[in-house]
Amino acid sequence: MKRIFLIVLDSVGVGFLPDAAEYGDSGADTMRRISRSEKFNIPTLIKLGLGNINGIDYLESTDNPLASYGKMCEISKGKDTTTGHWEIAGLNIKKPFPTYSGGFPDSVIKEFEEKTGRKVICNKVYSGTEVIKDYGEEHIESGALIVYTSADSVFQIAAHEDVVGVEELYRYCEIAREILKGEHGVGRVIARPFTGEYPFSRTSRRHDYSLAPIGQTVLDALKDNGYDVIAVGKINDIFASHGITKSISTTDNDDGMRVTDQIVNWDFNGLCFVNLVDFDMVYGHRNNIDGYAEALSNFDKWLSEFLPKLNSEDMLIITADHGCDPGDNSTDHTREYAPVLVYGGRNTDLGVRHSFADIAATISDIFSLDYKTHGVSFKKELGL
Repeated sequence: MKRIFLIVLDSVGVGFLPDAAEYGDSGADTMRRISRSEKFNIPTLIKLGLGNINGIDYLESTDNPLASYGKMCEISKGKDTTTGHWEIAGLNIKKPFPTYSGGFPDSVIKEFEEKTGRKVICNKVYSGTEVIKDYGEEHIESGALIVYTSADSVFQIAAHEDVVGVEELYRYCEIAREILKGEHGVGRVIARPFTGEYPFSRTSRRHDYSLAPIGQTVLDALKDNGYDVIAVGKINDIFASHGITKSISTTDNDDGMRVTDQIVNWDFNGLCFVNLVDFDMVYGHRNNIDGYAEALSNFDKWLSEFLPKLNSEDMLIITADHGCDPGDNSTDHTREYAPVLVYGGRNTDLGVRHSFADIAATISDIFSLDYKTHGVSFKKELGL
């Protein structure tokens, strides 16, 4: 293989993990939930073998799947974007990132206020769309920054673009990132610009500031060995630019798919790592079942046109980083299995994999890298 396209369908989980009850997620099942929607239509993913995966008996199976298929457990502690992607890239996060159900400590907020020169309002667990409804006008009147969090390990800063310019907001996020290390080392600091008049609208100029990965990932190994590592969407943010040779930011799923369509025409040798965030950000967190189902259906239609563009030296891996069941009682991520579909090589049942890091191990094996991870390669099952 010369090129691997790794596409993460952000939050498209396929059923709760055995330890889901520890996270309050027993019974969560993102794929099953959206499959009940009238907007759900995924013939291409069905042809690849999605319905053949163990436990997905509510979807149609096929006698001759076009891809290898399976699902993966997450062994890292957590159910957030950073943890899921880092494990896909080969890491095991044994200590979960800190979360703040009661808001951030006074010491953190005070230091942030002193270094930014702006007061903070909110400092609670909040939905991103609701927080600007409830605090947006106060922010405009006072100039104070809206700081909020969620069940995930995030420090989010919302500001109206007419009050705080986007570049200024990014600078405040960089200040927060410097503060939030060690004991308070949250997984991500996130800029959440919004615009317009009440009830306001979030813009596409979100930007994530992650911690640097805690160890070497397969991305580092690829880059160190002269391979290309092309990051599409928020991948570069998630890995704090580590192991990336080229990064292309995107505004939404459609933009991410458009960029991937361009990259398939490039002559590169290595990995194209894509994140499609709308499933999670736009639909999962907003409990929009029909919107989620329609978004996956749109991806499926795009996929039908993308597959013929791949050649014999290409591989496509489709997976997820966690769940976000839009019919769940909360608006939070859910602790779920991730599907894995591999187009390229022999088509076989990959079973239930013990870790997301099996993907990193397989990529390392395919490119003959001297990279060690707890993941187990499935290269042999692919007949490569």
